[in-house]
Amino acid sequence: MSGYTRRGTLRGAALIAAGSVVGGLGPGHYGAAAARAATPGTADTGTGSLPFLEGAFAPVTEELTAFGLEVTGRVPRDLDGRYLRTGPNPLGLEDPRAHHWMLGEGMVHGVRLRGGRAEWYRNRWVRSSRVARKLGEPYPGQAPPDDYACNTHVLPYKGRVLALQEGGPLPYELDGELNTLRPYDFRSTLRGAFTAHTKYDAVADELHAVAYYPGWDHVRHLVVDRTGRVARTTRVPVADAPMMHDFALTEKYVVLVDMPITFDGAAAGAGAPVPYVWNEAHPMRVGVLPRAGGTVRWFGVDPLFYSHTLNAYDQGGSVVVDFASMPAPFYAAGRGAGGPSATGAPALDRWTIDLRAGRVGRTRLDDLPQEFPRVDERLVSRRHRYGYTASAAEMWRAYAWSGTVVPDEGFTNCLVKQDLSRGSRQVHRFPRGAAASEPVFVPRRGGRDEDDGYVLSYVHDPDRGASDLVILSAQDFTGRPLARVHLPGRVPLGFHGSWVADA
Repeated sequence: MSGYTRRGTLRGAALIAAGSVVGGLGPGHYGAAAARAATPGTADTGTGSLPFLEGAFAPVTEELTAFGLEVTGRVPRDLDGRYLRTGPNPLGLEDPRAHHWMLGEGMVHGVRLRGGRAEWYRNRWVRSSRVARKLGEPYPGQAPPDDYACNTHVLPYKGRVLALQEGGPLPYELDGELNTLRPYDFRSTLRGAFTAHTKYDAVADELHAVAYYPGWDHVRHLVVDRTGRVARTTRVPVADAPMMHDFALTEKYVVLVDMPITFDGAAAGAGAPVPYVWNEAHPMRVGVLPRAGGTVRWFGVDPLFYSHTLNAYDQGGSVVVDFASMPAPFYAAGRGAGGPSATGAPALDRWTIDLRAGRVGRTRLDDLPQEFPRVDERLVSRRHRYGYTASAAEMWRAYAWSGTVVPDEGFTNCLVKQDLSRGSRQVHRFPRGAAASEPVFVPRRGGRDEDDGYVLSYVHDPDRGASDLVILSAQDFTGRPLARVHLPGRVPLGFHGSWVADA
C-alpha cells in the first residue's frame, strides 16, 4: 500500500480510530515534537498519574466466563440475543508511559440474554497473530498483511460477528461465544483497507464503508451487497492523505468528511505512533457522492473534528447530517503530557447541506458534553426523531489538559435521549464514579413507535468495583432501570458495540 511501515501507520490510525479526542501539539509541528510524540505516554498529567491506565479506563488482566448472572429488576423477555461492546485492552505492557489507551489490543465484552435471564458474560481478546503469540496460542493459517487485534467496533453481519478497525486491517470474525475464528474479507472481495464505522441500510440490505490509508491519494467508498460481497468500489481523489474517520449515508448519497488532519510522512519516519497533524493548509470540506457512484460535490465548511455520525437523511433538495463534533483545532498527535483533548468538549451538531443553493448550514443541537451517538439501526440513512448519547465524567477529566475548560455540567455520568423533532433531551443520570459507555437502542418485539424499545449500556458500579449491563425503557428514559445485570468484573471505558439478535 505504501513505503511506510504498516505497523507504524496502523498504530497511528488506531489512536484516532474511535474519534475520541487526542490533545495537541501546535499546528503542523513535528520536528523535535515528533520524537516526543513517538512515545507520548498515556497522558501523564505531571502528577505521575496515567489516567488511561487507571480508574474507569484501567485494562482488565484476564478473560472471564460466568453463567447465571445476578439481576436486579427484570430482563425483558423479548431481549433474545447478545449485547457486545469492544475497546482497547492492552495485553502485557512493557512500558506504560510509552502506551496510549487507543493502541491496546481489542477486547470484546458480551452478555447473553434469553427468556428473561442473563445466561452468561464473557470477555475475550481478539486473537490477531500478535495476541495469539502473547497468549502462547497457535495462530491458524497465515496472518494478513495488516494484522491487528481490531479494537473499535463489533457488529453483526449476515449471521457473522465482525470486530472492526479502520485504516488498514481486515475485520476479524468471532463466533457466538466471542472466540476469534479468522480474518474476514467479504468472501475474498475486499482489497485494501476497511473501516470501523460502517453504515448498514436495512431496507437496501447494503453495508457501506469509507476507507482511507496513509499511502493513498484517494479514499474509497465500498458497497457490500446483499450477497455479502464488495460489489462496488468508488475511488474519490483527495489531497494530503487525510484521516476520514467517519461518514454519513442517506437513501441517495454518501457524505464524505475531509478534515484538516493529514498524514505526516516525516512523523511516521521518526516513529511517531500518531503520524497525523492538524494541517492549516488543508481546507475542511464536506463531499456529497451519489450512492450509485459518480462525481462528488464538495462544500467548504468551518473546521471542526467530525467525531461520530448519529444519522443522516434526505430532505427535499438538502441532506441533513447529525453528528458529534469537537472544536478545532484537533491535534491527533497528542501532547505527551496532559490528556488527549482538543479545545473543548464534544457536542451534538447538525449540518444541513443545501444542494440547490450550494451551501452548508451548521446548527448546535445540544451543547451538553456527549459522545458516541446512536440511532435505531433500522433507520440508518432515513429520517429519525430520536438519538442516544453518553457522557462519562471520568472520560472528560482524562481528556482535559492544562488550559482546557470543561463546563461543570459535563462532569457527570449519564445517558442522553435526544428528541430532535421537539429539540429537547432527557437525561438518565448515574452516581459519581459510575462511568457510562455508549448506549445501543434495541427495538421491542412488535413495537411500532421509533422509541418503543430498550437502551442498553455498560455502566461501572463503584460500590462493587465491577460493571453492570443497564437496561432502560426508551419510553421511560429517566425512570428506574428495567434491569441491572451484575457482571463479575469491569468493562473498561471503550468504544462501540451492537445488539446481536438471535434469528
